[in-house]
Amino acid sequence: MKEIVIVDKVTGPMLDAKLDECFCGSVTVGDRGQIVIPAEVRKLLGISAGDRLLVFRHPRNFGLMLSRLATVREMTKALRESLEALVAKADGMETSESEEDQ
Repeated sequence: MKEIVIVDKVTGPMLDAKLDECFCGSVTVGDRGQIVIPAEVRKLLGISAGDRLLVFRHPRNFGLMLSRLATVREMTKALRESLEALVAKADGMETSESEEDQ
C-alpha cells in the first residue's frame, strides 16, 4: 500500500500510516445529496450532531475530504504560530549576518 503522512495534533507526524488504515468505510449519496457518516467514524473523529464540517474537493476532482471546522481552525492556528516562529528566527539570522558584515 502507498504510504501517506498523517499529522495528529497530539502525536505529530505518523509516517508509517498505510492507505488502508485511513479507509473508514463507504456511504451512499441520497436523493438530496446527503451522506451518513458511520457512527464508529464519528466517534473516532469526535464528530457530534450539529458540528460544522468543511468539504474540500481534490484539485483534480478525484474525491472529497471532510474536516471539522474546529479542527481546521486548530491546524490553521498551529501553522500560523509555526510560521511566525520561523519568520522571527529568519529575521534574527539576517540581523546576525548584517552585524557580522560590519
